[in-house]
Amino acid sequence: MTASPALVNDIRAASRQLVRELGFLDKTIAGTDLSASGVHAVLEIGLNPGLTAKELSAKLKLEKSTVSRLLKSLETRGEIEQIKSETDGRAFGLSLTAIGEKTFAAIDRFGDNQVHGALSRIRGSDAGTVAEALAAYADALATGVDTTARQDHIHEIVEGYQTGMIGDIAALHARTHGPIIGMGPTFESVVSKGMTEFMPRIGNPVNNSWSVVENGEIIGSISIDGEDLGENIAHLRWFILSERLRGKGLGKQLLLRALEHCDFHEFQEIHLWTLKGLDAARTLYERNGFELADEYVGNQWGKVVTEQMFIRRKP
Repeated sequence: MTASPALVNDIRAASRQLVRELGFLDKTIAGTDLSASGVHAVLEIGLNPGLTAKELSAKLKLEKSTVSRLLKSLETRGEIEQIKSETDGRAFGLSLTAIGEKTFAAIDRFGDNQVHGALSRIRGSDAGTVAEALAAYADALATGVDTTARQDHIHEIVEGYQTGMIGDIAALHARTHGPIIGMGPTFESVVSKGMTEFMPRIGNPVNNSWSVVENGEIIGSISIDGEDLGENIAHLRWFILSERLRGKGLGKQLLLRALEHCDFHEFQEIHLWTLKGLDAARTLYERNGFELADEYVGNQWGKVVTEQMFIRRKP
């Protein structure tokens, strides 16, 4: 269906009004002192007992780090608790506490009252039609996000492990830095070995990765290893971006995701190693609080190059 400009404007105007009337522009909603994300988290956990943090992240369309902060806040308030799975000792399900059940009931009553009140004021339309139209529109929005992104070449940053990322990122590093560090198997093999060791640990809370994916291929990525250096020091690793993505702000977005993760976990320092001569990357690092801490000549990659170590200390 091709919609007329007038129809598109009408739907957009109605959508904006819907957001305002439901109270999503307020700091708290649904008669609670919770944010919109907090209200939705309580509802989803109440409706789906045992829901995992990963599943909640997918339902709310929020990043893992954002959901981690949200859950920590709700747990501190006494609204939720994490219960170890009986079948998988490594997994935890989310459940409402007695306090959370009361919050859930209050939100549910608030929502019911809103809907009943609105439907009682609708003239010339039946409630079933309203429900079907809203559901169809919501489904169309959900379906259309990825399609639009592919058609318009809008690159989305995704979180966590992605199939094929070890090979994609190692190859991207080799092709990008080969002219500086020397072409051949040594550099690519070292990158692959490091990633092969890290990826089974990526699900641990202090570790994470963010990638730009196009047609199933990783064309940009950054990772934080919160374990290998120890002493509450985070290791920023494998930061790379395809040349065709340069100048679009994606490198900055990737770095900010990584820094946000490190700040949330309260690392005292973030360390990274890079090659001398990558001036654009150095500028990006320094603008975000990194300082050059060491510089030395090495040949671990198969060719003698000058390496640099940068450190960002906790703000």
